[in-house]
Amino acid sequence: MIRQEVRLLLTAVQFLTRLPVPGWVGHGPGQLDRAMRYLPLVGIGVGFVGAAVLSLAGAGLPRPAAAVLSVAATLLLTGALHEDGLADTLDGLLGGATREDALRIMRDSRLGTFGAAGLAVALGLKVAALSTLPAAGPALVAGHAGSRFFVVCVLARLPYARTEGKAAPVASGVGAAELAVAGCCGVLPMLLLGSRAASALLLAGGLAWGMEHWFRRRLGGYTGDGLGAVQQGTELAILLAALWRAA
Repeated sequence: MIRQEVRLLLTAVQFLTRLPVPGWVGHGPGQLDRAMRYLPLVGIGVGFVGAAVLSLAGAGLPRPAAAVLSVAATLLLTGALHEDGLADTLDGLLGGATREDALRIMRDSRLGTFGAAGLAVALGLKVAALSTLPAAGPALVAGHAGSRFFVVCVLARLPYARTEGKAAPVASGVGAAELAVAGCCGVLPMLLLGSRAASALLLAGGLAWGMEHWFRRRLGGYTGDGLGAVQQGTELAILLAALWRAA
């Protein structure tokens, strides 16, 4: 039982980061969908890495420079997986007139105007928030964990919009058990935000709900890129909620 849960956790690590995992983890049937329960736990780890870099760099560098290095560390750790999804989603949904156009554009590896602009805004807001927040480390952990919980929520509520793709194996495997574990791992770290935890949950949850309906209306379901956009959007929502009136 414990070995199986460790296997699922390492599957989530393999899916979300560039970290190597042992060969025995494998790619068994149904393994990836059950591993979705641990997405927020992986997010906690990513957040800790970002917080550690922010603290270490901030000991000798101006806070904005430390914030840039912190964001860069999380980009390297995750391979910019979610940022790529955000850019592709904005290019597809804002640049494609029809469902087919949007899906085709989202598959295109080239970066368009909407994607570039959205990515610049997202990264700029992250750096600005981390440069200003008094307790940026806890906010980073809360943001990375909570945002991945909302990804699992979208997975549980939407069908997959394509017939095949990297996210296809998780299209129908997220159930009550996955949501329960993901909720514990994703929501509890948000208590680190103290009095702003409730507003962060409401803001991020509202944004995730809005993006879910946008995907349903435009695409008929979610895509892997769309999940990346949900993660980025809700992470920013959590950071901005923590920042509100904190400056």
